[in-house]
Amino acid sequence: MASFKTIIYSKNCHTAIVSLNRPHVLNAYNMQMRDDLFEIIQSIKDDNDIKSVLISGQGRAFCSGADLTEFGTAPSQAIAREVRWQRDVWGELYSLDKPVISALHGYCIGSGLELALLSDIRISSPETKFSMPEVQLGMIPAAGGTQTLPRHAGVSSGVELLLTGRIFTAEEALNLKLLTQIAPTHKLTETALNVCQNLSRVPMNILSATKLALRESSDLEMGAAVSLGSRQYLRTFNSYHGP
Repeated sequence: MASFKTIIYSKNCHTAIVSLNRPHVLNAYNMQMRDDLFEIIQSIKDDNDIKSVLISGQGRAFCSGADLTEFGTAPSQAIAREVRWQRDVWGELYSLDKPVISALHGYCIGSGLELALLSDIRISSPETKFSMPEVQLGMIPAAGGTQTLPRHAGVSSGVELLLTGRIFTAEEALNLKLLTQIAPTHKLTETALNVCQNLSRVPMNILSATKLALRESSDLEMGAAVSLGSRQYLRTFNSYHGP
């Protein structure tokens, strides 16, 4: 596998394992990590052997948020914005047609929480702390958090969490539907890999069609959404061979 400065990337059977690897700063998200993630996602998209993606973090945290030491350091802010849009990690992750599972521990803050919310399945250890502090720092979330947080947690709870930036627990995150499940800390990786293993038994076109139906129907009225789901079913019917 290719070597990256901020990420450990490997494959386990049909699963791409992406582990954020800046443990000395609790995996704070910097420009190098953005570039590494973008390259890895492109590779995953083109690898027909990969059926699922597992994202985790090395050390004591999943991701502590954006690395603010790099904020505003680019020689040209116009060029920085252009590069950011050319390397739209968040858009690429959202549009990925392979299921993405996040294994969360320690701290899942700011950009880390936004990354998790762009995943399809989120599994956390009990002690994980969550927060979206950007507004309290004089910014707004840059990776879709203003949309993903209220869509998962509901508008009222989402607005409260966005505006206050308060820290909340894994138990509250589960109750708010931000998590799929909580797993014991010592079994977190095993639990996430088991989910990936189960997904590997499903034909890739079924996984892709399901994600497409979910993504494309989210803003449709019910009749149009049901029609879209039916079309995806018909397109994949011939590949079904029974349980």
